[in-house]
Amino acid sequence: MFRVTDGPGRDRPARTRRARLVRLVTVSLLGLLLAIGSYAAVRIATTPHRTTPVYEPPVLAGQTVPGYCSAGFYARRGDTIVLTSSEHCAGEGTVVRDPVGGGLLGVIGPTDRSPSCPYPDHTCAASDMNYLIVEPARIPWGHLNVIDMGVGGYRTIAQGTEPLSCADIAIGDPVEIDSQANYRSGVVTDKGDNLKDPKDDGSYFPCMIGATVRVGPGDSGGSVLVRGLPAGVVSRSFGGYLGFTPLAEGLAEMGLTLCDTPDCGL
Repeated sequence: MFRVTDGPGRDRPARTRRARLVRLVTVSLLGLLLAIGSYAAVRIATTPHRTTPVYEPPVLAGQTVPGYCSAGFYARRGDTIVLTSSEHCAGEGTVVRDPVGGGLLGVIGPTDRSPSCPYPDHTCAASDMNYLIVEPARIPWGHLNVIDMGVGGYRTIAQGTEPLSCADIAIGDPVEIDSQANYRSGVVTDKGDNLKDPKDDGSYFPCMIGATVRVGPGDSGGSVLVRGLPAGVVSRSFGGYLGFTPLAEGLAEMGLTLCDTPDCGL
């Protein structure tokens, strides 16, 4: 039997098989590209996006202290507006500037410390907290009772709202944070005291609360909401999960008043 060829050394059945193989590979690649494109489109469509405006100056409560860690809540000490954070971010006297443009944001104030401590070689505190003394030009007047939870939206602290204490928080309560512009939520799972080895940082907190919220570097100092109310300060990571100290006790120990009106009563 002879095969009809189209040229030297090329027969039609072999060429047909190759053409079918090329078509099959092409169709497979197109299908893969379409699948990837569809996945990307779905991901873009379903990824949460911020829908609220950014004020000028911006509300940093619930967001990031630029160049440092995370910010908690606006409060005042006398006539001075401060923004709670954590000593993990920077120590007292640190001058904080915006890494974009270098504008002054404020100066870090003292760290919470209890007047006495029952454990030798430890430091005791009601909450793992310090604060930024906010530069007057960077105070977001009219929004001092607002927490910016990013994709979770702005949360307003109603006048008369009291910060939650350790006793106010129960296992199973819903928890939200937005440290490092990353909104997360979970529930309270544990509550008790926390004594750290002096070889580590030697801290003792009479109340530490655990929750099913993933945390990582830079989250320290961030605001914690429980049942939608101002509740605590991001303080520790326990196996990658949130540990926070209560807000009420920390504010009281540092002589701070939580801002619950747009201009914090000033």
